[in-house]
Amino acid sequence: MIIGVPKEIKTAENRIALPPSGVEMLVSSGHEVLIETDGGLGSGFDNDEYIQVGARIIRTAGEVWQQAEMIIKVKEPLKSEWEMIKPGQVLFTYFHFASSEELTLGIQKTGCVAIAYETVTGANGRLPLLEPLSEVAGRLSVQEGAKYLEAPMGGRGVLLGGVPGVRPGEVVILGGGVVGINAAKMAAGLGAHVTILDIDIDRLRYLDDVMPANVDTLFSNKYNIREVLNKADLLIGAVLIPGAKAPYLVTRDMLQLMKPRAVIVDVAIDQGGCVQTVSEHGPTTHDDPVYTVDGIVHYSVANMPGAVPLTSTLALTNATIPYAIQIAAKGYRQAAIDNSEIMTGINMVDGKITWKGVAEAFDLEYTPVEEALGL
Repeated sequence: MIIGVPKEIKTAENRIALPPSGVEMLVSSGHEVLIETDGGLGSGFDNDEYIQVGARIIRTAGEVWQQAEMIIKVKEPLKSEWEMIKPGQVLFTYFHFASSEELTLGIQKTGCVAIAYETVTGANGRLPLLEPLSEVAGRLSVQEGAKYLEAPMGGRGVLLGGVPGVRPGEVVILGGGVVGINAAKMAAGLGAHVTILDIDIDRLRYLDDVMPANVDTLFSNKYNIREVLNKADLLIGAVLIPGAKAPYLVTRDMLQLMKPRAVIVDVAIDQGGCVQTVSEHGPTTHDDPVYTVDGIVHYSVANMPGAVPLTSTLALTNATIPYAIQIAAKGYRQAAIDNSEIMTGINMVDGKITWKGVAEAFDLEYTPVEEALGL
């Protein structure tokens, strides 16, 4: 199979979908890999490194899209890329369709096969291709939140760890999944007092067992959320409903409960945001990451892990390459038949929406993936 890797064009997105090690694995399996020139520079990989492992360096993105049977990316294709997508072409990347009707309709019209990293589902509901960058985003959310709590950045001037004689900062995390637990590890390690909220009692029991003494757990409901907003210096949105739009857990009127110049980092922005004001504003970029609403600093960068591209590229591709090898070797249809995890990643086939959460988000027609594949 001819596999294309175009350079990412989202603002300040420096990751690449395949490092040289991944290219070597695909080439050694008999596939041809096309890398857009300088595509890996942002992650620290130059053209020569790719050439040494058998890749072909292609001058323009258009040529990569035109020649490739499968495109592997990190982030969803932007509008300028849609016209380059060919009917039947396999796209393997993060899509997060439920956060954007425009993206959903735009990709639907291309007739491509959209396999979304974020809905590939393994045993016990694990999301193996979302987990690596959820780990990065969770840890980074505290790092960014701590920065924007500094007074010169517009925040309250709170040091999360405090000092002897001064209380530590208060961090509230909505969601105890992969993002939430990694955010809690970082915040607790800095010495902050952390409260994690979740609706899964078994998850809260687990977190209570594994977290240090400066982390408390709390059942998530409107009453408890209002209670913890009163004390939060940093609020982290870590809610995820796989492949579907995130619910609003913090409405605009609830911002008045928060301390002036507190900080919100909504990692759920990829799925629309779990804070109403974040959802209404939309995603920000690394070039212009924050804004203030009702005296509260909001951070809603949609590709947070792009700030640490070397770590993020390696973490992501460690997980994605085994699936890419299967798709390349067998074709997407047979790979999906043989591996149910790949089947769950298929969100669109020939204009049919095959992931229920995406169809429901925009009241569009849903086609079960088995039917779309003719099974």
